[in-house]
Amino acid sequence: MNFKKNFGWIIAVVAGVAAVTAAVTAFLIFKDKKKKDEEELEHYLDCSIQ
Repeated sequence: MNFKKNFGWIIAVVAGVAAVTAAVTAFLIFKDKKKKDEEELEHYLDCSIQ
């Protein structure tokens, strides 16, 4: 019985770490994409002015 309880905690901790890692990765990808979009827009506007 004790083994099942410990195994459940291990699964919970691993799932929690995976969820946090996925959230951080999604945030970093979103931030990088937003930065690239802003750079492309700035380049487009600079080129259209000239």
